[in-house]
Amino acid sequence: MYKRVAILGVDGAGSFFSQTDTPCMDQLFAGGAVTYDALTSIPTISAECWGSMLLGVEPTLHGLTNEIVSTQPYDVASPYPSVFRVAHAALPGARLASFCNWNPINGGIIEENLGVKKGTAGNDAAVCDLVLTYLEQNDPTLLFVQFDEVDGAGHKFGYGAPLHLKKITEIDALIGKIVATYRAKGYAEDTLFIVSADHGGNPLHGHGGDSDAEKLIFIGCAGHSVKPGVIAGMNVRDIAAVTAAALGLEAPETWTAKVPDLLK
Repeated sequence: MYKRVAILGVDGAGSFFSQTDTPCMDQLFAGGAVTYDALTSIPTISAECWGSMLLGVEPTLHGLTNEIVSTQPYDVASPYPSVFRVAHAALPGARLASFCNWNPINGGIIEENLGVKKGTAGNDAAVCDLVLTYLEQNDPTLLFVQFDEVDGAGHKFGYGAPLHLKKITEIDALIGKIVATYRAKGYAEDTLFIVSADHGGNPLHGHGGDSDAEKLIFIGCAGHSVKPGVIAGMNVRDIAAVTAAALGLEAPETWTAKVPDLLK
């Protein structure tokens, strides 16, 4: 078990981490477990994929789309609770936080009645600054962070193009700052760190389809009980189950997420 879980999400990065420099993540996962071929949800669109990651089910169950999450709060009575709702129910005093560049996650995927500290900013560096400021005064049981600019670079320059890969390296540095703050505060030893993309992108037509470039994503896990090596057979929705297991929480029966052979 862990006292904390930090989920650091990189929109549109797919498995392209392997094609560019990521020194901070290389250090973080040196003794951890990674996969470059985890399967994300289909269609490979942000709401569907982030929804699966946080709600523990596939899009055919949670039913979210970009339009829905941008205009409607997530149903607090949904049979598919977010991992935040699961944590709040079991640990009512726990500090929970979500900081996103793409703010529809905060309103349209994470429920409104949980006391989650939510923040947004218009660029990824500013999102990181919000996280660092929060960590100076708070010890969150569950932290979720979403960086968005890698996906923007993919749409603008092409997924896998040099400027898309360069943006991944820039976000790697922001991830490094967050992890360094956990270490400086003495939190890291009892934290499970998870870094994941939501989807990738096809150089020819963006994302939304089921090509390998779109549906295969990187997921990395680091923590004292993580079995080092390669994670086999992981789906993006399994991040919810891994988070719950790491915190000693019982996963809802409605989740289809599973815990892969990852934790000792």
